[in-house]
Amino acid sequence: MLQREFPAAPLVGVGAIIVHEGRVLLVLRGTEPARGRWSIPGGLIEVGEALAEAVIREVREETGLQVEPLELVELLDRIHRDGDRVRYHYVIADYLCRVVGGTLHAASDADAARWVERAEWNSNGAIVLDPITVRVIEAGWQRAQAMKMQLGDTH
Repeated sequence: MLQREFPAAPLVGVGAIIVHEGRVLLVLRGTEPARGRWSIPGGLIEVGEALAEAVIREVREETGLQVEPLELVELLDRIHRDGDRVRYHYVIADYLCRVVGGTLHAASDADAARWVERAEWNSNGAIVLDPITVRVIEAGWQRAQAMKMQLGDTH
């Protein structure tokens, strides 16, 4: 088992910006870090697992949905310090994804899962998101809108 807290080296993870019918899927984290906070589905990759495979697995485990990763939206690092020590250090590849099957339900380490409208992640409403998460979601949503225009899909 990897040591997530105070790791010896950065851990590599993935996130999924899942856009469906103009909304984005968020999960309520059931474990640390960020327990009790809304975020995009994701988690750590396993040894020997490709990034896209990890995205598909994590989304299935957390939400019950089958997704297809379309493209990398952002590669970022999340470093949480505790004084002089690094408590958490993740390098995260966030992918824009589309739903290809499954039925939505919160599972694995997610306490809840729900579709949110753009106004909900861009405001100070009931869903409070980390500013970096908002930036990544917005980038994924904008990319999804651009892809729809390229494909001639006006829905």
